[in-house]
Amino acid sequence: MPNIEPDLNLSFLYEIADGSNEFIIESIDMFLANTPVLMESLSQALSDGDWSVVASTAHILKSNVGFFGMPVCQELMQEIEIAARAGQPGQASLLPKFNEVNEIVSANLRSLQKIKAELEEGV
Repeated sequence: MPNIEPDLNLSFLYEIADGSNEFIIESIDMFLANTPVLMESLSQALSDGDWSVVASTAHILKSNVGFFGMPVCQELMQEIEIAARAGQPGQASLLPKFNEVNEIVSANLRSLQKIKAELEEGV
């Protein structure tokens, strides 16, 4: 398993929050709630070879991870989306990309839980 540095930069989120910890907490909450469900959906669609669901789910995830400053994940999601939209790319070509995103996102979910807890203590 490669040692992957977390791909997470919340500067955009902090910028648009304009000092509102409540906004940041709510945004993190939504990400924490939605991302695991989307990742599971993407995993299942990859297993099933359902390329339209792979493409649409990757598109949603690409936007979500971009909002949270995850350019590596965003690029990998874009590659998955493009390949799936092009037609039956095969699981073997997409699974390594998905697995890399899954590992990074899992680490970032833990980091975001800690950040959220710290912000809640300060609210």
